[in-house]
Amino acid sequence: MFHRQIKLPDKYSFFLFGARATGKTTLLTSLYQPENTLFIDLLDLNEELRFIRDPERLSRIIDELPPDYNRIIIDEIQRVPSLLDVVHRKIEQRNREEKPLQFIMTGSSARKLKRGAANLLAGRAFVYHLFPLTTRELGDQFDLQECLEYGSLPNITNIDVPSLKLRYLESYAQTYLKEEIWNEQIIRKLAPFSNFLDIAAQMNGKILNYSKIARDIHVDTKTVQSYYQILEDTLLGFSVLPFHRSVRKRQTMLPKFYFFDTGIKRALDHTLTVPLLSQTYAYGEAFEHWILIEMIRANQYYKRDYNFYYFKTHDGAEIDIIIERPGKAYALVEVKSSPRFDLTMIKHLTTLAKDIVPADCYLLSQDKTPQKIGSVTALHWLDGLKELSLF
Repeated sequence: MFHRQIKLPDKYSFFLFGARATGKTTLLTSLYQPENTLFIDLLDLNEELRFIRDPERLSRIIDELPPDYNRIIIDEIQRVPSLLDVVHRKIEQRNREEKPLQFIMTGSSARKLKRGAANLLAGRAFVYHLFPLTTRELGDQFDLQECLEYGSLPNITNIDVPSLKLRYLESYAQTYLKEEIWNEQIIRKLAPFSNFLDIAAQMNGKILNYSKIARDIHVDTKTVQSYYQILEDTLLGFSVLPFHRSVRKRQTMLPKFYFFDTGIKRALDHTLTVPLLSQTYAYGEAFEHWILIEMIRANQYYKRDYNFYYFKTHDGAEIDIIIERPGKAYALVEVKSSPRFDLTMIKHLTTLAKDIVPADCYLLSQDKTPQKIGSVTALHWLDGLKELSLF
């Protein structure tokens, strides 16, 4: 079993969000003993239906718990959002009685929780996120090529046969459509959303053109925007906004969208059977994707409170990643998959950095020889993550 980097509170109640198969249940069952923990699995259809019909059943169960029970885990809380009202009330009641009870609630979708009782308990519970395995968590089992081609969901690491890895990832995509989207009645028509997923995967890491995507799948622009919101709500990906010092202007500019896992992205755009060859365009895109999601994961786990942006001028010059760091200069990061550094890689970085000050400039590549060229520090990508406190 892998040692996960996430640090969870011992006593305070919390939500643990993460996409399907990121290992939420495995992590919690490894941390907490059944002798003093009640586990409620809402993926069990019978349990789900019982609580849907009678949410107050949870209150009665809590009242009958043995005195040595001090924790309740509710798996996939979004399936019965009304339970949050009971949880809220019980937290207050047990605190007044000086018999605190820790509630741990997992979820693979925040969509239902945004609608009603789900105010995330008005600050009475912390919020954490669990992701696929990081480079650090994989340790000796880390293989960059494997991560770029198949991603790093925990179950993938247990599969040795490439054809079975493909089958697993393809099944993941189909299960997502069936269980997260169709069964939950998030959309009325599955075909346009399925077509949208194909295009969204192809557009991974590119500036979004909602109107063009809408034309391609024969829906309106607002529907495409709602589809992207569904992907974020179901934790399948995240948006990266363009950099602008004005927050207001930043919100009106077009974002990029990235899927939460490199393997899932390749499953959705049907390229799993296409080998990723070094020094090709596809390899470079996958490498940049991997570096960014490594940064996003570490930022959450270590509570760095960084914000991530991209920057592109009207004439096409671009900085891959701009990191806004509290109390520090911006970090301007160019990502190249090449095994060797050359000066052409930092041309745009050195030019555009003059307009974003104060800033520290980095080139992250697979070249293991650190170099300093003017204002740019060139590092192997792993050393770069360490330099940025993201490893």
